Amino acid sequence: MNVEADLSPLRAFLESEGIDGYCIDADGSDSDQRYVSGFTAPDPYQTLVTDEGVHLLVSGLEYGRASADANADSVSRRAAYDYQALVAEHGRHEGKVRALEAFLTDHGVESVAVPRNFPTGTADGLRDRGVSVTVEPEGIVEGIRATKTEWEIDRIAASQRANEAAMATAEELIASADIDDGVLVHGGEPLTSERVKEEIEVTLLRHGCGLDETIVVCGADGADPHDRGSGPLRANELIVIDIFPRDKESGYFGDLTRTFARGDPGEEARRRYEVTERAYRAALEAVEPGVTGAAVHDVACDVIEDAGYETLRSDPSTETGFIHSTGHGVGLDIHEEPSVSPAGGELEPGHVLTIEPGIYEPTVGGVRIEDLVVVTEDGYENLTEYPVSLEPVAR
Repeated sequence: MNVEADLSPLRAFLESEGIDGYCIDADGSDSDQRYVSGFTAPDPYQTLVTDEGVHLLVSGLEYGRASADANADSVSRRAAYDYQALVAEHGRHEGKVRALEAFLTDHGVESVAVPRNFPTGTADGLRDRGVSVTVEPEGIVEGIRATKTEWEIDRIAASQRANEAAMATAEELIASADIDDGVLVHGGEPLTSERVKEEIEVTLLRHGCGLDETIVVCGADGADPHDRGSGPLRANELIVIDIFPRDKESGYFGDLTRTFARGDPGEEARRRYEVTERAYRAALEAVEPGVTGAAVHDVACDVIEDAGYETLRSDPSTETGFIHSTGHGVGLDIHEEPSVSPAGGELEPGHVLTIEPGIYEPTVGGVRIEDLVVVTEDGYENLTEYPVSLEPVAR
């Protein structure tokens, strides 16, 4: 991983609090760990940030790869601190704590700040060994991660290109399907949500991306924004496709949603689509540095409410209408800072975020349109090139 993290806000916090270092104890699935260390491994390893640099403590199995790949000033083996002997004498947990204490001491660290998800057992064990452990409550690393470097933006854009190829595969299946008694049919078999999702996953794998799950949902099921969808897709109904893959090498996500209808979904469905598209375009145009995520969210709400539909702003108890926020940050996590919601703070250049308003009603179905953009010095750049159209087209 080649992102060069600017950890100066974290170091300023450590200096202001009189703390020697910042320690992460997690495996590579933890995004803060991956970001700070520039490394990923399936088992937990430790990353220490001090004034002098970033230092890793890893198993012998990972030492060679970490030495070659990590964005670290030093990489140490556990064996350098007699880890196996400590485990044999004191047990796995106590042995780990004693090895970590020795690693901290080696770097002149007697006090550490840790993230909110730092293992309680490790924290208590270090305290028992005389190390001061303070939980850092503000999520400083997550805040640093919110502002992307050019390298990160390029990685996210690459994930979005793969995403668009997958969306084109799904759209083509829908556009080219036959219709038999109201059901879409492909290759003589009903075209199901499961079949479309399978083809999406195959396309993503060919582009170096994967995903745990995706959304292909039809009709009334689409009124639940996070219903994954199942069963045959039908003509004359709204079909929501939301794909959020992760690049297997870089770890960065893409995110894209389109809504299609094969045939005529009806006047009300078409109107909801038009209103959603207006809200999406208005919210996009509101994105610029200095504007808050809350203000962008308000723009989307204004359009939808003016058209006569409820939002959570107009009615916090509504179960229909616009029932989620306008967007969220995207990076090493699919949902991260910044937030485009009633609580969303100020947008800054380098923030990567989605714009995805929607309108939902079980008797009509769901509509959602989503692009992925990066805030620039004078506005935004859309990282999404995929067309917006209710009518599916074989691309």
